[in-house]
Amino acid sequence: MGDRVLSDMFAPSRVAVVGATESEGSIGRAIVENLRDDFDGETVPVNPNYDEVFGLQSYPDLASAPDVDLAVVVVPPGAVVDVVRDAGEAGVPNVVVITAGFGETGSEGAARERELQSVADEYDINLVGPNSLGVMSTPVGLNATFGPENALQGSMSFMSQSGAFITAVLDWANDQGIGFRDVVSLGNEAVLDETDFVRAWGDDPDTNVVLGYLEGIDDGQSFVDAAREVTDDTPIVLVKSGRTDAGAQAASSHTGSLAGSDRAYQAGLEQAGVLRVETVQELFDYAQILAGQPLPERDDLAIVTNAGGPGVMTTDAVGDSDLSMASFSEETLSELSETMPEEANIYNPIDTIGDAGVERFRTALDLALADDNVGAAVVLSAPTAVIDFRDLAEEVADLQEEHGKPVAAVLMGGERTERAAEVLGEVGIPNYFDPARAVRSLDALATYRDISERTYEAPTEFDVDREQAEAVLARAKERGDNRLGVEAMDLLSAYGISTPESDIVDKPEDAVSVAQDIEGEVVMKIVSPDILHKSDIGGVKVGVGNEDVYDAYEDLVTRARNYQPDATILGVQVQETVDLDAGTETIVGMNRDPQFGPLLLFGLGGIFVEIIEDTTFRVAPVSEREAREMTEEIDAAPLLRGARGREPADVDDVVESIQRLSQLVTDFPAILELDINPLVATPDGVQAIDVRLTVDTDKL
Repeated sequence: MGDRVLSDMFAPSRVAVVGATESEGSIGRAIVENLRDDFDGETVPVNPNYDEVFGLQSYPDLASAPDVDLAVVVVPPGAVVDVVRDAGEAGVPNVVVITAGFGETGSEGAARERELQSVADEYDINLVGPNSLGVMSTPVGLNATFGPENALQGSMSFMSQSGAFITAVLDWANDQGIGFRDVVSLGNEAVLDETDFVRAWGDDPDTNVVLGYLEGIDDGQSFVDAAREVTDDTPIVLVKSGRTDAGAQAASSHTGSLAGSDRAYQAGLEQAGVLRVETVQELFDYAQILAGQPLPERDDLAIVTNAGGPGVMTTDAVGDSDLSMASFSEETLSELSETMPEEANIYNPIDTIGDAGVERFRTALDLALADDNVGAAVVLSAPTAVIDFRDLAEEVADLQEEHGKPVAAVLMGGERTERAAEVLGEVGIPNYFDPARAVRSLDALATYRDISERTYEAPTEFDVDREQAEAVLARAKERGDNRLGVEAMDLLSAYGISTPESDIVDKPEDAVSVAQDIEGEVVMKIVSPDILHKSDIGGVKVGVGNEDVYDAYEDLVTRARNYQPDATILGVQVQETVDLDAGTETIVGMNRDPQFGPLLLFGLGGIFVEIIEDTTFRVAPVSEREAREMTEEIDAAPLLRGARGREPADVDDVVESIQRLSQLVTDFPAILELDINPLVATPDGVQAIDVRLTVDTDKL
């Protein structure tokens, strides 16, 4: 879907309500009343049963009504498709379907939703819903919802897949004095989804922050592409519910069992530059500071307080964040020591002590913000008899503007903080009761600064042998089995991932002749798609000399037959020995996520992979930078870089192998899961020792 122009949806001059009525307690009535009360434009009721609704002329259908920019549909489910077709015929560009009873209700509803999609498609209608609370836009007083109240004006635009969540948030935000620009209840997303609104609000100069509550993302890849562009200029903060693995499918590979659907969201949203939060509180803490404060030039924080205990709490919170405590310059320290009482602490956090008045606070904050080592500040005050919070708020507002550095306030108390918080709010400085929230919000500002400065690199295109890869994958289809093991090592070679010399044989005599062509002792493994954990059943023999190869072959096959009589045994792999002690065993894998597509995994490999779980994830395709970040993020990264006197591994080769795997799984959507475990990283490069994968044979 291309970029849709949604500006008219949020700035209509005439809105039709199809199904408008005066009936007590009806949704049609609630929407007309909401529009009548606040909307700057004209409200047009459409209902063949009335001549007028609340004194407004009513029309029998959209064809006879004057031209409208937006139609809000509240008719019974069976009539919706016809009404949307009428809208298309009448040239209405934007439609919001409030009516429920579609995809969320079963097969009949789902069929109705498909019909709705095709009509919207035919007439190129921007359609929100069905099963939506509606849309709002405060600059024109548009409240085309059946919610109980309108939003306040602000610069944040907010979308939600839950209508109830919107009404709860608006109720709370109105109490807190928090305003919005556009609000949309996405409903079933038959046509427009979260990606469309991310694009639209990214193009809107008056939306400073995009907020969302999402339970799922339909097309993860296009969402990532859209968000990547938007977050260059406009921050996106999302609550993504469904964090636990309860919703994640069970999978047969290591990568699959470690991935889980939330890992894909986490990786995809991070790559898209989205700030993901877990609570509604954080959603608005982050949003307010992003909307109201400049981005910090450095991550060093100054704390100015009149209370020792909360000052220590704030310092602890800095320790839990990616920020650090600023070290003041000698000049700042000498000025602080001249202006603060002897008992005060002039080092960070500055404790102006309990008898500090507004003037002393001002001096300390002024000196801290003037210091070049300081990127941002937290002003923390407990209520005392000598301090007026409102006066303090005015001083903080002036100093923030003068120095142009972000400030968060922690004025601790109840009612006496309310007027002060309003003064701060007017200039975009948030006030928090809890110092940890202030620090986390400033941390989010610094994170967003890094996101906005990122440059997106295109993935490297390697020269590969696609035909050979296709031939290897075709074997699964020929065999009528969707799993492949070490017999698919050629797949890796085709994509330039190094593998040890090896061959698969189905006779002991052939095993002997292969072993004689390989230098030194060999490793022998049973080859069976049915036996996943070969080492558990003694299906692997290491350090086999030429004279023992024949017997080793017989022994491996016998063990496999005894362990699993019905297993398909393709033979035995005879492989060159790789010195595992000289390298680090890593795992590179992929699990195809239903929303985001191929999710890559990198981590510490070997037999303990699922016990240790030292892994990191990215959505493919990945750039060289993203592949390198994966090798740096795992706890075992120092092992690769030569910890404790070890010789460093060839990390560049690991990075390239991740990129080559990324290209392989992007080129072949039929690969559902793939594990290379271990991928041994040595000073001389990498070797893929073992591979297994699952393919969708229908897609080959």
